[in-house]
Amino acid sequence: MRAFLVLIAIVLLLAAGAMAMGWISIDQTRPAVVQAPAFRAEGPKVSVGTTQKTVDVPTVSVEKPNENTQ
Repeated sequence: MRAFLVLIAIVLLLAAGAMAMGWISIDQTRPAVVQAPAFRAEGPKVSVGTTQKTVDVPTVSVEKPNENTQ
């Protein structure tokens, strides 16, 4: 039970920090008079792409020791 509460506290702190830094924006779109309030949340825009690149990879050589070394 304690671990669950700690996890919730960490999530809330991360959300508060993201809101403070402007990464997440949460606006109330409908007031809570008789019905439940409505919220709209926007996060950062992320675009993901790929590129073709040639990468030089080092070669590895392994030398086995002699079996009769003493």
